[in-house]
Amino acid sequence: MKNRLQHVLCALDAMERTARMQSPLHRTDARAKLLVTVVFLVTMLSVPPYRLPELLLFFVFPIFTCAMGGLRYGPIFRRSLVVLPFVAFIGVFNLFYDREPVFRVGALVVTAGWISFLSIILRGLLSVQALLVLIGSTGYYRLCRSLQQLGVPAVFTTQLLFVYRYLFVLIEEAAAMQQARDARSFGRKSYPLKVWGTLVGQLLIRTFDRAERISRAMLARGFTGRIPEGMSERPAWKMRDTLFLAAWCSALVLLRLCRPAENFSMLINNF
Repeated sequence: MKNRLQHVLCALDAMERTARMQSPLHRTDARAKLLVTVVFLVTMLSVPPYRLPELLLFFVFPIFTCAMGGLRYGPIFRRSLVVLPFVAFIGVFNLFYDREPVFRVGALVVTAGWISFLSIILRGLLSVQALLVLIGSTGYYRLCRSLQQLGVPAVFTTQLLFVYRYLFVLIEEAAAMQQARDARSFGRKSYPLKVWGTLVGQLLIRTFDRAERISRAMLARGFTGRIPEGMSERPAWKMRDTLFLAAWCSALVLLRLCRPAENFSMLINNF
C-alpha cells in the first residue's frame, strides 16, 4: 500500500513538472486553453447519441493538442481509461432497455442500446483526455487562477485548489500511518475490519488537524480567500492566444457540423 501511495505522489509531481515544460501549448494563455476546452466539451457532448462517427472525429482535439504541447498521447489515453468502469456502469443499462435494431452485419444485429453504450464510453474518454491535456499543459494552480480571472467566484476556485492540495496532505498522512503500522505489525499483512475502521478514523482526524494548522499559517500570512497572483505571473493576453482560441473554436464548430454519420449509415446498409 505504501508503494501505491508513493506512486500516486510521484504521478502528481510528474503532472506538475509536465506543466512547467516549454512548448507552444504551454506558452498559450491558460484562459485561452480553458475556453477552448469548454467549447470542445460543449460541441462534443452536443453530438446526438447515435452518431458514433461524429464522436470519433473529436479525437483530433486531444491528439493535436498533445502534439502541440510535446505530450505523449499514449499515457494520456491510458490515464483516461480510469474512468472507463464508471461510464460503462452508466451506459450498460442501455443494452437492456434500448433493444431496437439499427443495422445488421451478417447474422449480427446491432441494437440502439449498443450504439448509445459506445457513445457514452467515447464521451467519457474524450472528456477526461481533454481535461488531462489541459492540466498537463497548464498546471492545477494556473488553471484555478485562470478560472478566477474569467470571473468564476473566488470561493469556488479556492475550494478547487484546496481539494487538490488536500490530496497531498491526505496521501502523506496515510503513508506515515502505513509506515508506523508496518513497524509494529512484525510482517503481518492482513488486519480485521475493526482495525481498518480505526485507521480510517485516525487518518481523517490527522488530516483535519494538519489542514487546520495549514489554514492558520495561511491566515497569518495575509490570505484573503482569493488565489494570490504574483507580480511576475500577471497574464498578458497576446495575439497568439487570440489565434489559438479562434482557430480551435472554428475547427470544433466545423467538426460538430460535419455529418459523416449519413455516409456511414449508407455504407452499413449496403454492406
